[in-house]
Amino acid sequence: MTKEEFYNELTKISALRDSRLNCAQLVKNDMKLFPYLIEILFNVDDKKSCHAAWVFEFVCEDYIYALIPHLDTFTKNIHKVHLESAIRPVSKVCQFMAKAYYSKENNTFKRLLSPEHKERIVETCFDWMINKHKVATKVFAMETLFLFGQNNAWIHTDLKHILEQDFQTQSAAYKSRAKHILHRMKKNT
Repeated sequence: MTKEEFYNELTKISALRDSRLNCAQLVKNDMKLFPYLIEILFNVDDKKSCHAAWVFEFVCEDYIYALIPHLDTFTKNIHKVHLESAIRPVSKVCQFMAKAYYSKENNTFKRLLSPEHKERIVETCFDWMINKHKVATKVFAMETLFLFGQNNAWIHTDLKHILEQDFQTQSAAYKSRAKHILHRMKKNT
């Protein structure tokens, strides 16, 4: 399938879960489409980049290691994503990466996720936390920051400050996750 044919497939999907899953299965069945998916995802002014982000999330949820050859591209471009429908799935993939990196089992992320990659992810997650984004994006960002902060105390310090500062003005979902993260940070000290 060419990039143009794949783009046309993306234009056909809807926000319905089954629609997104079917397109993700198409990619998982032919991983040669994954670079096209990333390319379309980072064409950030095209509204179909949101469709690519939805599919990207499902592919990475099932097989996060597909992202390994594209770590540079992904981490150099995540800050450019600005359509809210695309930011949420991208933030969730950042969480998947952090969980893979901090899993108990030895894996490729532990070897190949460089300090520069982590720095770009952390910086973007902090941007998502302090700017006006939907709760889901912030929740995935705070979890990612919590995980990467386990080896970098300054991340936990800054995250704690943001969570405490924003606590009263945020939604119940945000407050619930913030309490949970603050409790986990306290437990780790």
